Amino acid sequence: MSLTGTAFLYTLIVLAVVAVALPLVLWSRIGGPRFLRGAARVLMLVFAQGTAVALVFVLVNNANNLYDNWSDLLGTSNHVQQAADLGADGTGGISLKHLPRVRQRFTQAQGPGMHQAGGVRVTQLQGRVSGVNAEVYVWLPPQYHEAAYAHRRFPVVELLPGYPGSPKSWFGSLRATAQLAPLMRQGKVAPFILVAPRTTLLPGVDTGCANVPGTVNADTWLSIDVPRMVMDNFRAQPAPKGWAVAGYSAGAHCAIKLAVAHPDRYRAAVSLSGYNDPIGERDSLAAQDPALRRATNPYLMLARAAAPPAVALYLSGQPGDGYEAALALQKEAKAPTAVHVVYIPKSAGGHTMALWRPQMVPSFRWLSMQLDQRRITAREAAGAAGAAKATGATPPGPSTAGSTREALASGTASRAASGRKR
Repeated sequence: MSLTGTAFLYTLIVLAVVAVALPLVLWSRIGGPRFLRGAARVLMLVFAQGTAVALVFVLVNNANNLYDNWSDLLGTSNHVQQAADLGADGTGGISLKHLPRVRQRFTQAQGPGMHQAGGVRVTQLQGRVSGVNAEVYVWLPPQYHEAAYAHRRFPVVELLPGYPGSPKSWFGSLRATAQLAPLMRQGKVAPFILVAPRTTLLPGVDTGCANVPGTVNADTWLSIDVPRMVMDNFRAQPAPKGWAVAGYSAGAHCAIKLAVAHPDRYRAAVSLSGYNDPIGERDSLAAQDPALRRATNPYLMLARAAAPPAVALYLSGQPGDGYEAALALQKEAKAPTAVHVVYIPKSAGGHTMALWRPQMVPSFRWLSMQLDQRRITAREAAGAAGAAKATGATPPGPSTAGSTREALASGTASRAASGRKR
C-alpha cells in the first residue's frame, strides 16, 4: 500500500475511528483478572494514540510532500550505483558533446497535482556521468504542442525540493503548474519546461547537491545528466542561455550553489528561504567535511571566484530564515553577478509550503525577464489563438496598501504594511 496513496489514508481514517470507538464500547466490559483488564485498556489507549499520530503524519506528509514512498521514510532507498571521482568540473573528463543521445520513456505521473494543466510525466533516468539512477518529472507548457510554437525551443527551469522532500511537491503542494499555466497562456510568464529531479539520493542524508567521490555525484546528476536528458528528449533551449534552477529550503541552497558554480550551465537561480553555509541543513553531506563545506558555500564561492559568474540570483527570505544570507550574497556580488533580494516578513508565516506557494508567480515573472524570454512571449503568444499580449513585467514593487497573508508571502507587500499585520 502506497505511503501517499488514497487507500492508505482512508485505512488510517477508519482505524482512527475504530480506535476511538473501542474504549467507549469495551472499557467497562472487559472481564478477567485485574492485570489483564489493565493491560487491555493500555493497549486500547496505545492503539488510539498510534493511529492518531499516524493519521496526522500522513496528512502532513501529503500536504508537504516530504516522503514519496516507504523507502524514503524508512531510509532504505539508495539511488547511487557508482560515485567515481569526476574532478572539479564534474565531468570526469568525458566529452559531453560526444555522448550519444538517449531517448527516455515517459509515463503519466501519479499524485496530487500531477494531472493538472496538461499533466506531469515521469521517467527513470540512468545518469551516464553521475552514476545516479532516479526519477525525473517533466511538465510541458501549454504552447509546446501548438502549431505556432512547432519550431520553437523552450526555456527550462529545474526545480529542487527541500530535505526531506519530494520533487512532486512543486506540482502538488506548491501548485506551480496550476498557477503558471494560465499566465503562460496570457503571455505574462514565459512558457517554461519544468523539470523536477529526485534530490534525495542516499538514505537518511541530504547530499547538499555536492559531488563526494565514493559517495554520490549529486552536482553532476543535477547539472549534467538531467539537463542532457531534457535536451535529448524535448525542444529545450541550450544551456546556459535558456536554463535556470529554483529551489526552496535545502533546495534553495542547492539552486544558488549550482548557478554560482556553473554559469556555463545556468543563467539564473531562484532561492526561497535558503541559506549559504551547508550547515543550515544538519543532515547535509557537504557540512560534514570542512573543505567541502567551504567549497559549497555560495557566499565563499562568490568571494573567492577568479571572475564573477554571469548569473542572476533571486533570493527571498524572512529575518532569521534566508533574508540575512540573501543580503550577504547581494553585498558580496560583483558584476556581472546580479542579486535581487525579496524581504518576506515573519507575519507571512513560517518555513512551510504556505509561505512559498504565493512566491511562484513573482519569481517566475522575474525568471522570464532574466532568461530574456520577453520577445518570445510577446511575439508568439500574440500568434497563438486567443493569447493575450505579453507584459514582460518584473515582480510587482512593494505596495503600501493593506496586505493579505498571500501578499506578504509573495513579497509584494511593503515592510510598513507587513508590520501592521503582525
